[in-house]
Amino acid sequence: MRDAVRIEPWSESDLPLLRRMNAPELMNHLGGPETEDQLLVRHERYVAMSAGTDGTGTMFRVVAAATGEAVGTVGYWEHSRDGEMIYEAGWGVLAEHQGRGLATAAVRAVLERAGRERRHRFVHAFPSVDNPPSNAVCRKAGFSLLGACDFEYPPGRAMRCNNWRVELIF
Repeated sequence: MRDAVRIEPWSESDLPLLRRMNAPELMNHLGGPETEDQLLVRHERYVAMSAGTDGTGTMFRVVAAATGEAVGTVGYWEHSRDGEMIYEAGWGVLAEHQGRGLATAAVRAVLERAGRERRHRFVHAFPSVDNPPSNAVCRKAGFSLLGACDFEYPPGRAMRCNNWRVELIF
């Protein structure tokens, strides 16, 4: 199934995809849709992350290999958790492409990419405890559930999440 997607570095031309990813049904576990100004800030952050070569992470568009269509986003970035520097991963797939294993394939691809950097031992993911599909992606992609925790996202909003972790193989 991994061959079902390609991950391609985020670019200036991906703003329309980000706008599509901002749909209420995709953002309901992340504090709701963002304003246009918030989207523009996030887009510029994604572009800057993807242009960097310092190992602090990057964002990708998820492309369905069969059609060449951009179907979602996936990425990883540095995050300090309990005094340890880790990578955090996040993803999303457009509603009309969900349920086909594309998110799991994209997460596996991004884990391989993060592992090649040999910068951090672990990647964590923090899906809402109320988000069964994202928790299933974690399980299918090889993460281990460490337990529930409080997590702030978006900034200023506390949410109850599951803390999933996978060890990168160097």
